[in-house]
Formats: sequence, structure tokens, C-alpha cells
Amino acid sequence: MKKAYSTLNGTQFIGDSLEFLNDYPDDSIDLVMTSPPFALLRKKEYGNEDQPEYIEWLMQFGSLVFKKLKSTGSFVLDLGGAYKSGVPVRSLYNFRVPIEFCDNIGFFLAEDFYWYNSSKLPSPIEWVNKRKIRVKDAVNNIWWFSKTPYPKADVTKVLVPYSDRMKILLKNPEDYYTPKERPSGHNIGLNFIDNGGAIPPNLLQIPNSESNSNYLSICKKQV
Repeated sequence: MKKAYSTLNGTQFIGDSLEFLNDYPDDSIDLVMTSPPFALLRKKEYGNEDQPEYIEWLMQFGSLVFKKLKSTGSFVLDLGGAYKSGVPVRSLYNFRVPIEFCDNIGFFLAEDFYWYNSSKLPSPIEWVNKRKIRVKDAVNNIWWFSKTPYPKADVTKVLVPYSDRMKILLKNPEDYYTPKERPSGHNIGLNFIDNGGAIPPNLLQIPNSESNSNYLSICKKQV
């Protein structure tokens, strides 16, 4: 195991993740977050398993994570989609992962997130650019797994600013809203409370082309 660098927020190590996790006691980790090599048809330099073997390969890591997590811990897994070989048909590997993790390891699927990357290049070239029979694949699945139905979580830490319209509504709800029953059957009254921000959706709209975000600034703060 080799130490790569340290920041005010932690240390990065380079090594085999299975070996690294084995050094931790069971029930000792709060969060594991990873984006492993996807089950892509094109081989990458860093290595990626073929689709038929991918689930079994990833299950090794998932089983070990389950042992090392605290009862209130979480395992967040980012997976990109893929096509089957030679045809414009999607692989289901990324959807089989949560089923296998929950049915055979014991995880709960706390929530499913979807990362929309507006900067993602059109792919696969054959079906999108050349034949033009499919749109570009720009969404990743992010599965939030937990050991129990109630992992440690607090959405007040990730609130987003209210819209201008919502700010007006919070100030004078009687002037801008009439209580009524929606077509869905929900009754919306006038009890609007300012919680300091809105609860974000499970759609993450984050391009990977950013160069000066707060996240990158924090990453660059060296000890």
C-alpha cells in the first residue's frame, strides 16, 4: 500500500482495495464510495471485466464492504451503462448489481440516484454518430446501499437554494397560493415552512468539465 498524498480532509492510498479493506476491523467504516471499472465492451488500460463475469467479480468487493461497514454505514456505487456486443441493445448488468447485492449479500437499496453528465461525449459511436439510431448515453446509475433500512443520513446538509418563486411564496403564501386538492389526490395547504433551502432531487446534474468548483478547490488544499 502506497501513500499518494494527504490533504486537510484525508489521505489517498494506492493499492488493491480488497487488501486495503481487509486491514480494517469489521463494523468500523461509515462510508465506502467508489466508481469501479464498468463492464464496457472496449477494454481499458486499467482493466475491466467482461459482462458475463462482471457481477461475480463485483460481488467480492461488495461482500467485503458489507462486513467492514458499521450498522449505520453506507456504500455508494457509481456505475455507467453499456451496450451488448454488436447490437444496439443495452446490457442489464448495472441493474443486476442492486438485485444481487440486496438478495445475496444483505444490503438494502437506500436510494437510487442518476448522474446526468451534460459534458459526456456521444457514445457508442456506431449507434449514435454513424448510424444515428440511438441518443448519447449521458446518465450513470448511482446506487446507495446500506446495511440497515436506517443508515446515518441528514438531507439538511445538502439543501439547495430555493427558487425565486418559492422565496416569494414563503413570504406571503396567502397572496400567491390557494389551497386545493391536486389531481393526484394530495391536499396542499398553506403551511409552508422555511427550512433554509429545498430538498434536492435524486437527479444529479454535474458536468465533469468543471475547472474551478468548490470540490476541486478543497481537493487541492495540501497539508
